[in-house]
Parts: sequence; C-alpha cells; structure tokens
Amino acid sequence: MKFSIITPSLNQGEFIKDCIESVLSQNYNNFEHIIVDGGSTDNTINIIKNYSHLKLLTGSDSGPASAINRGFKVASGDILAWLNCDDYYDSNVFEKILNVFKSNLNVKFVYGNLTFVNKEKKIVKRDKTKRFNFNSLINISPDIRQPCSFYKKGLVEQVQYLNENIKIVFDLDFFIKMSKISEPYYIDENLAFYRDHDSTLTRDNIRKQGWEIYKVCRKYNAKLFTPVTRLILYRLIKGNL
Repeated sequence: MKFSIITPSLNQGEFIKDCIESVLSQNYNNFEHIIVDGGSTDNTINIIKNYSHLKLLTGSDSGPASAINRGFKVASGDILAWLNCDDYYDSNVFEKILNVFKSNLNVKFVYGNLTFVNKEKKIVKRDKTKRFNFNSLINISPDIRQPCSFYKKGLVEQVQYLNENIKIVFDLDFFIKMSKISEPYYIDENLAFYRDHDSTLTRDNIRKQGWEIYKVCRKYNAKLFTPVTRLILYRLIKGNL
C-alpha cells in the first residue's frame, strides 16, 4: 500500500522542514509527499526545492480545505492523510498504520494519539485520545485529532472530499461524514506532534470557529447537543473563550 501525505502551505518556512523530515524519516518508503502552496512569499519554496522527492503544486486557492482537496485529487496512494506545515509525525507511524489496515480489511479510517508541543518542540501536553464515539464527535468533544488520522482513498472519494465552504472546522465535518460510513479504528499510540505557537486563532476567528462548529453539529444531529455543549458554543460565538 502507498501513502499520500498532503501538506497545505503558506508562509510556514520556519516550521516546514520538520514536517518534511518527519515524513521522509519514516521506515516505510512507499509514499508520496504532496505540498500545495498557496503563494508563499517567505523562504518556504526555497526549502521545498531542497527535497527532490516532494511533489509541489502552486497557485492560489480559496483556503486550506481547497488546497488539501487539490492534493487529495492528484494523490496516487491507497492511504491518504494531511499534515500541516507546523506539525510533524512521530517515528514508525506509517508501519503502525499499515499493520492496522492489513490486519483489518474492513477498516477504512485509523487514528491515534497526539502530543502538543511548543514552538521549540518541547512537550506541553500528551493527548491520549479515547476510543471512537460518534455522539461525542458531534458534541464537539472530538475523539479524532487531524494530524494523527489516516484514511483509505476510496472513503475520501466517497464523501466527496472536504467541504470548501467551511473555512475553519472542515476537519470536523470531514470526520463526521467518513464516520457515518465507516467506524474509525483507534490505536493507542502517539502518531503526531501538534505545534502550538504564535499563529493561533484571533478572537474574531474563534467566534467564526464557534459558529461553524454549531452549524456542522446541527447538520448531523442537533438533538444530541448537551447543555454543556450549548454553553461552550455560546461562549465561543460570543468570543468569551
């Protein structure tokens, strides 16, 4: 089986080398790494050009979801994932994911644990994900973290890729769509590192995020909203979190 890793890119030259190296250093060589750059003006492109194995797509897009979809649609792998420029994989991840797919032929979606690090890659928090529960997923208590999730190409095509009309929480919508078709398989292993740095969401974007979460969750099952969920969403939308 072949892996296709998609990385949307825009002015992340400070971090992209760690991302690239984490993919390149995997102990499984049947992969492609596609970087979709939306017009970087820093040193990102120069760094990318140092790696002959990378597939670079350039040109404007309407946002991260659009860039990721562009990569998904040209991917030649059997197993797809996306890894943002400022995140990076743990060691031996491809081998662990491959073993799950080979041992469980009906599985189409695999995810694991995530570690949060700061700008200097020092560990801030280890996030041990729970086993999948659809009700918690649509009640904004996500069991699935995007950097440590992998999916069969056929499943991604079946749900018709990411919803490009959603600008911030397109991953939540994507996971719900796929989970309705094929239950995700959890492995209790750290798979990736999420870097928390200065480019965090602005207060305005936090409000937009809250509103998008509300709309996505309503779309799938508003009746499952809990009082706590409603309070969190209200505070997000009002910008009080």
